[in-house]
Amino acid sequence: MQQARPPTRLPGLLLGLGLGGFIDGIVIHQLFQWHHMVSDTGDHPVTTLAGLETNTFADGLFHVLSWVLVVAGTAAMVASWQQGRLAPTWRFQIGLLLAGWGAFNLVEGIIDHQVLGVHHVRDDLGGPLSWDLGFLALGAVLVLGGALLHRAGAKILSRNR
Repeated sequence: MQQARPPTRLPGLLLGLGLGGFIDGIVIHQLFQWHHMVSDTGDHPVTTLAGLETNTFADGLFHVLSWVLVVAGTAAMVASWQQGRLAPTWRFQIGLLLAGWGAFNLVEGIIDHQVLGVHHVRDDLGGPLSWDLGFLALGAVLVLGGALLHRAGAKILSRNR
């Protein structure tokens, strides 16, 4: 008798990364207009038409990357389902999605905000570091909460096997 392979985590993490990117891009870049992808470089100020065009293009490339992650997560989900490796509990999947979103915030917050300095969460109110740290804290809470939810879902699965 062949032992069942454990459920895969990849689809939930990829979907979380991609959806985290979409939430950041749509809510912060487009709806709130707090920043754009390269708005803090000094070379492309959003106060000029040319700067706004460059930032909008960079935001579009960012959305393409987010879309690729969501498509990859969806493809991985379908493949996992076909292999019988897609966990049937919501806690397992939503936990991974939240952890992926949090991982997106942590990576984007460290690389774009701190290392490269291409933008900050908010520059218009002064004290951008406090907003950046809040963004990182949100990412950490999402990773931790997602991991706890995922672990609860995994325990349910192990009891049912």
